[in-house]
Amino acid sequence: MSEFGELLHGWRDRLSPVDVGFAATSGRRAPGLRREELAQLAGLSVDYVLRLEQGRAKNPSAQVVGSLARALQLSRGERDQLYRSAGLLPPQDGTISAHVPASIQRLAVRLGDVPIGVFTADWTLVWWNAMWCALNGDPSAIPVEQRNLARALFGDGPALPPVETERGFDVFEASIVADLKDAVSRYPADVRLNRLIRDLRAESEAFAHHWVTESAAQHVSEQKTIHHPDVGEIRLDCDVLLSPGADLRMVTYTTATGTTDAGKLDLLRVTCGQTTRSAPQRVPSPGGPA
Repeated sequence: MSEFGELLHGWRDRLSPVDVGFAATSGRRAPGLRREELAQLAGLSVDYVLRLEQGRAKNPSAQVVGSLARALQLSRGERDQLYRSAGLLPPQDGTISAHVPASIQRLAVRLGDVPIGVFTADWTLVWWNAMWCALNGDPSAIPVEQRNLARALFGDGPALPPVETERGFDVFEASIVADLKDAVSRYPADVRLNRLIRDLRAESEAFAHHWVTESAAQHVSEQKTIHHPDVGEIRLDCDVLLSPGADLRMVTYTTATGTTDAGKLDLLRVTCGQTTRSAPQRVPSPGGPA
């Protein structure tokens, strides 16, 4: 077993399944996560995780290592150790981090009845729960590099679920561009962010217009109407919660107890949105999930 495999195995054994959102079950032969559970959390095949642990699969990509680090709820130091054991340089200071601290993951898991998606400073989706999938479709079916909200809005990323925003589509677009302008000012050396801005300015007149506009649209709590293929229109309160230390955005959807919309959300919770929901296809959409 390689050092990388030993680290995976050891950190998998120490993690409680309940902490990552799996139901507590009796009769588990070994402590910690099963390989199947780690594979599910990281969006990898069980066979690939097994080969990584056994040292038969070598040279995992930075994206794979990052996904495993998030799934294992590693600290920043442990994440860097995992990168080095794979022969990779850890993410450098001054670039946008996709690391989701264990505390944020635990908080999101314990709010399992609420659709939650966690985005980086450039609006790349890096963590979500089962209710997010039920409401918006399963992001794991989308290539990692395409899970960026700005690309979905302005570029060639997968389409977003049909959504109507309380303040209007133009204001929603402007708020995302304003966030990206702020990210560029704080992460000027981030190669991926600079490429994203360059691509969208070239591909989208709307993005280019917002980019040169001085006014910034701030995120506020607002109601959004999602057109869901199983439950129809569902009107929810959308909040963007900031985590300054980690520079993450936690997007949540809630509704008042006892309302028709709460009943629809309960139905999605029971069915997990599995009747017709899958990864969104590239078709025109009037809004977005954040």
